[in-house]
Amino acid sequence: MKMFSIAIHGGAGTLVKGMMTPQKEKEYKTALKIAIEIGYKVLESGGSAVDAAEKSVISLENSHLFNAGKGSVFTATESHEMDASIMDGKTRKAGAVSLISRIKNPVSLARDVMEKSEHVFLAGEGAMEFASHLNYKLENKDYFYDEFRHNQWLEIKDTDDFQLDHSIKKDHKFGTVGAVACDREGNIAAATSTGGMTNKRFGRVGDSPMIGSGNYANNKTCAVSCTGSGEYFIRGVVAYDMACLMEHKEMTLGEAADEVIHKRILELGGDGGLIAIDKDGNIAMPFNTEGMYRASKTSNGIDEVLIYK
Repeated sequence: MKMFSIAIHGGAGTLVKGMMTPQKEKEYKTALKIAIEIGYKVLESGGSAVDAAEKSVISLENSHLFNAGKGSVFTATESHEMDASIMDGKTRKAGAVSLISRIKNPVSLARDVMEKSEHVFLAGEGAMEFASHLNYKLENKDYFYDEFRHNQWLEIKDTDDFQLDHSIKKDHKFGTVGAVACDREGNIAAATSTGGMTNKRFGRVGDSPMIGSGNYANNKTCAVSCTGSGEYFIRGVVAYDMACLMEHKEMTLGEAADEVIHKRILELGGDGGLIAIDKDGNIAMPFNTEGMYRASKTSNGIDEVLIYK
C-alpha cells in the first residue's frame, strides 16, 4: 500500500528553551497534535492532500498560540492583515490572498480563489470583495484580540520598529503556520497562513502568500511550506528553488531542503525553516533557528511533535 503522510509547522525561531515554561510547551504541543491528527484523519479516510493540508492549517488558525487567523499580530494601525496560500501538486493550481482582515480562516479563502475564481492571487479590498461575494462571515475585531499580541504591539507602537512575532531581544519566532500532505494517490499539496509582522506598515507582504517563495507544490518534485524572515525567502524564491534542485540536480527531498535552509537562505542573510513532502510520502523539516514548532505523521508509523532540535 502506498504511504500517505502529513507534516505541519507553527513557525520557526521559537522561544529560547529557558523562556519556554513547561505549561506553555504543553499548550503548543497539544495544539500541534490536534492539528496533525485532523489532517491525518482526512488522509486515512481516503481524502485528498489538498483537503488534509487545508484542514490542518484551519486548526492552527483557530488557535491563539500561532501568528495566523485568531492569533494574528497587530499592525501599526492596531489592525490585523492576514495572508494565506494553497497549492495542489497534481494540477499545479494555486490560490492566495493577502492583506485581508476579519476572515476567520484565510486559508479557506485562498482555496476559494484557487477553485472559484480564474485568478491565483487576490489582495486587500479586492480579496475582501471576493469574500463578500461568497458570503463569508466577518468576525468581530475582538475575535482576533490576544493580550500577549497586544502587549507586543504596545511595546513598539509609534516607532519604526517591527517584530517577527515572539521577539524577545534577539530571539524571534517567525509566525507562520503551514501544512504539507501526501495522499493515498500520491498527490501532494501545501498550505501556508500568517498574520505577518507586529507593527508592520505600508501594506507589507511576506513570503507566505507568494507561490514559489513561501508555498509551492508539484507532484513531480515536492510540496513546501516555509516559515522565516519573509523578505529573504522571497528573494531566494525558496519553495520553488527547492523543487528545482530536485528536478534539475536530482537531489533527494532531504538534500534539497538542507541546501536551501542550511546554505542558500543563510548566504542571503535570512533564517527560518520549512516543511516539505514528496509523492512517496517522505518528509523533511529543516530549520536553522533555535527551534521550529512542527509535527509529522505517516502511515508507516512516524508520529512526532517537536519544538527544539
